[in-house]
Amino acid sequence: MPASGSSSVQQARRLLADRLRELARDAGWDGKGLAAACGWHPSKVSRISTAKTQPSADDIRVWCRACGAEDQAEDLVASLHAVEGMWVEWRRMERSGLRRAQEKVLPLFERTHWFRAYSSWFVPGLLQTHGYTADVLRAVQRRRVTVDDVADAVAVRMERQRVLRDAPRRFAFLVEEPVLSNGLGDADTQAEQLDRLITIGALPNVSIGVVPTRLGRTRMPAEGFWIFDTAQVNVELVSGHLTLTQPSEVGMYGDAFAALADMAVYGAKARALIRKARDSLV
Repeated sequence: MPASGSSSVQQARRLLADRLRELARDAGWDGKGLAAACGWHPSKVSRISTAKTQPSADDIRVWCRACGAEDQAEDLVASLHAVEGMWVEWRRMERSGLRRAQEKVLPLFERTHWFRAYSSWFVPGLLQTHGYTADVLRAVQRRRVTVDDVADAVAVRMERQRVLRDAPRRFAFLVEEPVLSNGLGDADTQAEQLDRLITIGALPNVSIGVVPTRLGRTRMPAEGFWIFDTAQVNVELVSGHLTLTQPSEVGMYGDAFAALADMAVYGAKARALIRKARDSLV
């Protein structure tokens, strides 16, 4: 994999190399011995163990077999796949417009049955109204995309919301309370969006929690993220789109979601905060 400018990717590559090196050390191998056991040139072991060369999935399996750690191979392969696909710069994803970026994630939404989403900035996409989505995507387009296909991108996102009505699927949304008052559009657009939160929150397969603004909270707001079943996490950062599939990392975001969920309010208390934000628009 080409070197990435993302410190997150570089760190992930080093962590993978560290884990492989630890397996070799625990098995009592030095570089030459491990190379012989794997049938490789010693320089290959050196390059992999120092993160100068990215191993293949087969390399990882051979390494683990030589170290008597075959039970750890698939977790390490998952880590490799995470490193390979975790970082997509916005300009590369959106170079041909916003519609394609919206379409690209549709298969992921269609095969997921348990959605968890946390947002500290905006209302999550599956909950957005047409007007709110148009304002969000227009702001994105003006900032970093030369192609203007906002109307088509909005239509794709609206079509994606059909998954909400598929009862076997479960949805848990968490938003920070300031999200209820942060909107790019006018008061009418924000009011419509807040009304939609109340409507969608009444669906039997949907939970909407609001993390209240208060002193003494036990966990600070985090970057927005989506958890798809227990297989993948998508994180949206300022400079790129982070995809995580390593079980341990997915688990960390699951734990973070659970901690934030414990701080949230639901049902009547959540609706009261939403209505309070709506009333403040008048």
